[in-house]
Amino acid sequence: MSDAAPPIRLRNTASRRVEPFVPLDPRNVRMYVCGPTVYDRAHLGNARPAVVFDVLFRLLRHVYGAEHVTYVRNVTDVDDKINARARETGRAIGEITAETLDWYHRDIGFAPEVPGALGCLRPTHEPRATDWIGAMVEMIARLIAGGHAYEAEGHVLFAVESYRDYGALSGRSVEDMIAGARVEVAPYKRNPMDFVLWKPSDADTPGWDSPWGRGRPGWHIECSAMSYELLGESFDIHGGGGDLMFPHHENERAQSSCAHPGGSFARYWVHNEMLQVEGRKMSKSLGNFFTVRDLLDRGVPGEVIRLVMLGTHYGKPMDWTDRKREEAEATLRRWRALTAGVSAADAADPGLASLASEAVLAALANDLNTPGAIAELHRLAGEGKAAELKGSAAVLGLLGEELGGWDWRAVKQDFGAVQFVGDGDEHHGALARDIAARWETLRQAKDYARADELRGLAADAGLELRSVKGAVQAVKTGDLDIAQLEALR
Repeated sequence: MSDAAPPIRLRNTASRRVEPFVPLDPRNVRMYVCGPTVYDRAHLGNARPAVVFDVLFRLLRHVYGAEHVTYVRNVTDVDDKINARARETGRAIGEITAETLDWYHRDIGFAPEVPGALGCLRPTHEPRATDWIGAMVEMIARLIAGGHAYEAEGHVLFAVESYRDYGALSGRSVEDMIAGARVEVAPYKRNPMDFVLWKPSDADTPGWDSPWGRGRPGWHIECSAMSYELLGESFDIHGGGGDLMFPHHENERAQSSCAHPGGSFARYWVHNEMLQVEGRKMSKSLGNFFTVRDLLDRGVPGEVIRLVMLGTHYGKPMDWTDRKREEAEATLRRWRALTAGVSAADAADPGLASLASEAVLAALANDLNTPGAIAELHRLAGEGKAAELKGSAAVLGLLGEELGGWDWRAVKQDFGAVQFVGDGDEHHGALARDIAARWETLRQAKDYARADELRGLAADAGLELRSVKGAVQAVKTGDLDIAQLEALR
């Protein structure tokens, strides 16, 4: 653990309080986050937990060391939604899940051959549910043996009344849950809230042999089995969207605690709030539903999406708006212009991230206060601290080379092309145009002080920067000081 690192505090859903984070073992910090169900493109709401917990992963690695942090994010590749998509399309289930997971990697997190558009680090482990069926069968058998589950008509169900703390995570009583929830009413259930651990499969549905016949696991048991196998019966953090708190996380907690009563399962539960679009719930019926790929295909850079997401604290509802997108893009243009001369370093390695501002780290350590950290980045940019800005941004997954593939130097079309006026070789023209584009980027970001400073330095080097009838010009006014201009590029 870094001696200079600030103590981390997180809001624990289980206690309803922001608590000091004290890992079970500082040399083996463990986090589990519910990942994608791979049957369709990730929508914008799916992206939020991926980005939020990626920042937490980066912070933990920075504080405790990358080799001492294990992050598990599962892949649900056996699910009724996947089965339904296969029936609708006539495609093989394996083909659908492989394609969808590849989409997810390319949009959200690192794929082996190309960085994901949103720049999320690859988790330490990314288990697919279908690879852990044996572990699920073993856990279900343990629950039956302990009197916490029962077999009925080819199903195995968890008996919620066998776990006295059921409902404590979500803050609901069993009676309230029965009254307010949509529960499957089945004659083989002893209690309407009992949930499925194993269900039978017909000849056309994926299935595996088990002591209870050919079937497939329920959704909840998947995460419990995989977290146990990869992190143990007790681990530090369980994360996910607030919509998973009930029933998914409530059920995970119940069955894991009963299967392994000597452990604590997850000690800190961290949930992000939901996402809206222009102040309204995202839905297809409202016409405001879109995937990450939809935005990328419209020309919105992944780094811009990421900054908009981090501009709202994870514990508050996030509103995606065009205005926020525009502001985030202008901000990133300004920051990238400022840090263009800073050597690159991978945020996963000590390198550049070691330059992170204490104020930025303190904000992130304070219940992952990303808006506070971004405010500090603005301060660093305003003070012209380029290296510290880039190092600090790295902890948030911003300004890295992996997300630098968008044309952040480009001047918006309504300002026309950047023109070089004067003689000289093509290198001189390209150099002048780059400086003029940087100047216009600063002006668009309303960073007029730095824009004026750049214009003055360029003039001293024989280059006048102008905005004429909507076009941006770099005009040669004398002998060009190429060395000085290279330093301004």
